[in-house]
Amino acid sequence: MAPKIHLATEEDVPIILQFIKELATYEKALDEVEATETSLKETLSFANDPPKRGSVYTALITPDPTPETPNPKPVGMALYFFNYSTWRSAPGIYLEDLYVQPEARGNGYGFSLLKFLAWQVLEIKGRRLEWSVLKWNEPSIKFYESVGAKGMDGWLKMMVDGEALEKLAEGV
Repeated sequence: MAPKIHLATEEDVPIILQFIKELATYEKALDEVEATETSLKETLSFANDPPKRGSVYTALITPDPTPETPNPKPVGMALYFFNYSTWRSAPGIYLEDLYVQPEARGNGYGFSLLKFLAWQVLEIKGRRLEWSVLKWNEPSIKFYESVGAKGMDGWLKMMVDGEALEKLAEGV
């Protein structure tokens, strides 16, 4: 049997928030998490929602049941949204967060989530699956390279947030 992957429902929001906080703890940035169950319910898209502009989905992965754990809980997630490549004139998926709980790593769950996203890209006739990874996160970088991902050394990730975002939007 293979682990089960399903798109999150509103009932899954507590585990999504738990995973977000666990990932932020791993990245030494828990104090930067502003997400709450309420904000996630307001901003995420769920399995039964019709697709709309700005839809953000979460795929959750759950291990197979065992006699010891007949009703296993999700052990990881892929939080993603659809994007577009002008150069390729094709849609794609941007993976915002891939997370598997430490005790569940090494069982192929991260690989299964990436395979699921790759399949979704092909389903929409997309051309790329992309994401960012922290430069210090060597275990993740090695994992991503093992599935064929390439670093985009010629590109620098840019971001405007907080006061700079408010200042940029002034007068519009």
